Amino acid sequence: MSNVRWGRWLIAVPMAVLALATVYPLVFTVNVAMKTRRDYVLDRFSLADTLRWENIATAWNSVGMARYLVNSTVVVTVSVLLLLLFGSMAGFALSQLRFRGSSALFLCCLAALFVPFQVIMVPLARIMSDAGLVDTYPGLVLAYVAQFLPFTIFLMTSYYRTIPTEIVDAARIDGNDVYGVYRRIMVPLGTPALLSVGILDALFCWNDVLISLLLMPSADHRTLMVGVTSLRGQYSDDIPTFASGVLIAAVPVLVVYLFLQRQIADGVAAGATKG
Repeated sequence: MSNVRWGRWLIAVPMAVLALATVYPLVFTVNVAMKTRRDYVLDRFSLADTLRWENIATAWNSVGMARYLVNSTVVVTVSVLLLLLFGSMAGFALSQLRFRGSSALFLCCLAALFVPFQVIMVPLARIMSDAGLVDTYPGLVLAYVAQFLPFTIFLMTSYYRTIPTEIVDAARIDGNDVYGVYRRIMVPLGTPALLSVGILDALFCWNDVLISLLLMPSADHRTLMVGVTSLRGQYSDDIPTFASGVLIAAVPVLVVYLFLQRQIADGVAAGATKG
């Protein structure tokens, strides 16, 4: 019994430390956002004595956060939809269809995951500039799809490989063509993985700063994360205002996770145990 108890402690203590390390930055940011500039300079780690919501109002109004929020929402929504469409189609083809070169194509997608964005940053900017896609929403959407599609293909291929080929063969015998199998069989069975991958892709696109800053130099077309970084430049010594901008950018992500945490867990569990 003592060995079991010590084993539980060995698991509980690291998990508690990990949870504290995850929650503390959010608590610290909320606490800083509620302070005045003077209070932060005097003691940045002390608790705020009152809730000062004017810092959030200042961050929201000073650089046009409402416009940046709309920009991010539109770009992320379109990007995720395209990523799920192309990623699920490619995952179905690479996992269930038998054609020459499928393994090589999958290895190419896997290799693309190891290429840092900084390596392709300059060629990407040049191509987008020559195509007239700099400072446009389609250009940013295409960049996000190109950057995160290998990740989406990898996860969807791995998930679809757990689906027995007999199901696909039975659907083909029933008269379904390739598109019918994809639409009627693979999409419904892949819903847990699509939801999980979609949330991850949305987080990647939402939290991106480098790609957006590279391809959207105009202030009117900035995404929310780039708008938050501009708060630090305009209010270099007003850390509470900057922290308020970080909270504004984090709230949509937290809301999505709170409402979809069960689906995220179910998707991960289905991908790990199915088949």
